[in-house]
Amino acid sequence: MKVVAIGAHPDDIEIGIAGMTAQWTKEKTEVVYVDLTRAELSSNGDVETRRQEASTADDVLGVRRINLGFKDRGIDGGEEQLEAIVSLIRRERPTHLLYPYEVDRHPDHAACAHLVTEALFNAGIRKYLPELEAYCPESVYQYMINAHVEPDVCVDISDTIEVKTRALQCYASQFTPVDGVKTPLTDAYVERVIARERHFGSLIGVAYAEGLKRVRPYVVKQGGELA
Repeated sequence: MKVVAIGAHPDDIEIGIAGMTAQWTKEKTEVVYVDLTRAELSSNGDVETRRQEASTADDVLGVRRINLGFKDRGIDGGEEQLEAIVSLIRRERPTHLLYPYEVDRHPDHAACAHLVTEALFNAGIRKYLPELEAYCPESVYQYMINAHVEPDVCVDISDTIEVKTRALQCYASQFTPVDGVKTPLTDAYVERVIARERHFGSLIGVAYAEGLKRVRPYVVKQGGELA
């Protein structure tokens, strides 16, 4: 099992699935975080601070991180960006791939979702970039950043909610800046994320859960086993 998660900015993936990530890495599953941009246009912080914060979060979660260096607010789905994502999927060959849900207040999150959707399709086309072997992950899910929708899948993260909180707190420049401007992220954002996970947990009778949207239908094997 290998997990690749893609996000537009450093901190996106942690907001969505840091709890699941902590469970996977605890079980020695390889997890790769892929940031499309360096978030250079963020209202607070700067590129180097964000890089250091991401590195600290990597240590908390035990992940390997890749940054593709696309321009912030420049995720346009062009051929160069599409090829970069397809190449990444084929090189990393994840068992499971996760990326943002397309309904989100931040246009970059939606743009990331649409780009990865296109790349997933092209990654399976043998004649597209034929120098790299075609590949499709076994399962694909979308995680939530700012979306307020009911999930298709809830994963119990009660045992890793504290790790998720620590990972989010690594991004002090975004959530608790000392000399920053007011943004939606500075208004008790981490607390609201944790409250969302408490709500998702209530849907399945646990303390905390992370929610996912399923991209592909469930597979029911012979005998009724879900996959």
